[in-house]
This record gives sequence, C-alpha cells and structure tokens, in this order.
Amino acid sequence: MSADRELRAETVIDAPVEQVWAVLADLSRMPELSDETVRMLPLRGGDLRVGRTYLGINRRKLVVWPTRNVVAEVEPQRRLSWDTTSSGARWIYELAAEGEHTRVTHRRPVPRRLTGVSRIFAPLALGGSEEHADELEQGMAQTLVRLKRAVEG
Repeated sequence: MSADRELRAETVIDAPVEQVWAVLADLSRMPELSDETVRMLPLRGGDLRVGRTYLGINRRKLVVWPTRNVVAEVEPQRRLSWDTTSSGARWIYELAAEGEHTRVTHRRPVPRRLTGVSRIFAPLALGGSEEHADELEQGMAQTLVRLKRAVEG
C-alpha cells in the first residue's frame, strides 16, 4: 500500500450531531482524542474558521515535530477539515445525523502527494512512510473511540 493513500475510520456515536460537533470543533481538545497530537495552538485569535492557522505539536515515541495546519472547511455539524501543509495531507471529519445518533467519518486523503519533507522525515524518524500511514489509520480509529467516549460520557 502507498503512504499517500486515503486513510479512513468510521463510527456511530449515541448522541445528536450538535453534541458531537461541540467536542470536535474545539481543536484544543485534539490532544485528548489523538494519539499523535500534543497541542493544537491557534496562531492568531478568533473563532474556528476557514483560513485559520494552527501550530500542531505531534509526538510519536521519542520523536516530536511541529506541523502547520490551515482550516480548509467548516460546515457546522457537518464537516470540518484542515490541511497540514508540512505533509500535504488533509484531515477531514464528516458528521451525519442518523436519528438520535451521529455517524462520524474520519478521512485523511493526500490531495496532491506527500511533501518532500514528509517523504524524508517519515522514513528517518517514524519507521517508514507506509508503516506510519498504517499507524495513522489505526490512530484515526482510536481517535473516534475517544471522541465517542468524550461525547457519550
């Protein structure tokens, strides 16, 4: 499999979409949801909006690295995405109301291709690009488990 393949995870949360969105749209909560995210720090004040930039601090074992993330889509209670400019990946959360439940799909496509920095960094520091992609996909599923737990209580 290729490192720049689309990664995907999905779950159903026993809560209305409004409750799921409230947790998901608070990017300061990403560290409690994601295995790799240590911090998501807004670089300027203001609300979550398209074009807003966040500094991500990521960690995998002993390796820590920064990412630059630019919000690409904000459709309240439907879709949230951001581009990680340092890797070339887009992180997408899609929400769909299903009665009293919410289906959450988490995807990570690479719209063009992984950046040169990412293609060099992953093999040197993260055990390989394809291996890291596999690990990311497993982490995405874990992120949704944690989101479900955070929302459902």
